[in-house]
Amino acid sequence: MKKTLLLFSCLLCAISIVEAQAPEQAQAVVHYKFSHLRDTTKKTEFYNENMVLFLGKNSSAYKSYDKKMADALMKKQVQEQMAANPGGNIKIMRGKNSGSNTEYYQFPNEKRLVRKEKLFNSYLIDEAYPVIDWKISADTASFAGLQCQKAITHFKGRDYTAWFCPDLPFHSGPWKLNGLPGVILEAYDDKKEVVFKFDGIEDLTKAPKASAAVNNDSQPTGGVMIKMIGMDDDDTDPNIIQLPSGGIKTTEKEFTNLKDAMKKDPNAFAQSAMAGSGANLQGGPGPKPSINIKIGAGPVINNPIELPEKK
Repeated sequence: MKKTLLLFSCLLCAISIVEAQAPEQAQAVVHYKFSHLRDTTKKTEFYNENMVLFLGKNSSAYKSYDKKMADALMKKQVQEQMAANPGGNIKIMRGKNSGSNTEYYQFPNEKRLVRKEKLFNSYLIDEAYPVIDWKISADTASFAGLQCQKAITHFKGRDYTAWFCPDLPFHSGPWKLNGLPGVILEAYDDKKEVVFKFDGIEDLTKAPKASAAVNNDSQPTGGVMIKMIGMDDDDTDPNIIQLPSGGIKTTEKEFTNLKDAMKKDPNAFAQSAMAGSGANLQGGPGPKPSINIKIGAGPVINNPIELPEKK
């Protein structure tokens, strides 16, 4: 554990808290059913996830809806454990459908793409802003009454078809897709191995505003308080597009080192992450509860979304 703590401390020296990014109220949110054939040896077994794209005038955020639901359930389970057994161990287990920790934030005016990852804390990685060479056709289709136009492109090793809605003046889409004169409602590669299927849209300009920010410190019965490290950044209105204020800016290489450290000793990594963020398990007199994290074997992925370009 001491080695993990030392490694985590060294990595923190190489990264920094992200600079402030002006928050923006989302005007609409598009829902997608995302499917991906990760393992080509199992042609009928797709990874599926419910995703959402928050759209603002100058920014967008693509997130996992399933993760939001899984985090809410996990928070409830932790609170119930602490209330039933103050000072006892907390068992945290992620299910198979707990959603992705990866989010994408696009800022077209600044030509900036930021990938957010979660390893207890939020880590922010600047990626090259996608410049996609679309070919727009005259073909049209309707999605839930929204008239869309077809466009095709080659991007990240795959040939994509996208359907965008010119009546919705946003230039973003799911994942890293962008650059069309309207929001991308549906997209898929030519082999249908990666599919972003349209699943509805909400007009947030007519939605009631949140009355107050949600406190990230949850207070279950029994007088014990726990800061839910690793959960969504739910201390702000969920319809506000902004990078987390406590996000840690890092590089791809440094983030890979952090993932390796977590896999090697997840409990030590969790304690390090909590100490680094200033969080700890708090409560009344008596022993403090410990953390017991189990990480199962990851999925087989021999067919990533981003494929190497053929030479």
